[in-house]
Amino acid sequence: MVQEKKYFSPQGTLVRSREEAVATAAVAGATNTACLELRNGSVQFIIEVTFDPNTSPFLITGGQITGSICGSPWEVIGGSMGSTLRIEAEGQDTPGCANTIIIVGNYQMPSSWSGTYGFNGNSTSFRHTTLFRGYSPC
Repeated sequence: MVQEKKYFSPQGTLVRSREEAVATAAVAGATNTACLELRNGSVQFIIEVTFDPNTSPFLITGGQITGSICGSPWEVIGGSMGSTLRIEAEGQDTPGCANTIIIVGNYQMPSSWSGTYGFNGNSTSFRHTTLFRGYSPC
């Protein structure tokens, strides 16, 4: 007597086939939120990012930057967050303000990234430490 193979979803629910089990594993649009704080002397940017928690490093899919950045708020348009940090954002075409920012850094303990940032295509103009504030909105 041959016993029929049973398949389960990632949540442990019985499904009809292996294909159905694999299909339920691919969660479209999975997102989470994290709060970061970039510091450079008196400069303080509050960065709220949305990211895909099913990727490694986490793929940043959106968010905003507020705080002392010129023309706040800025729209986060992409990046990644893991052993390295990269955040790309666009301003609101505010007169007298830059149009884009790129923030890069390397992870360090306690939970933060140390690196540089810059405006309008440059990512190395200013040094920063960006603190990880938690997996919640800022």
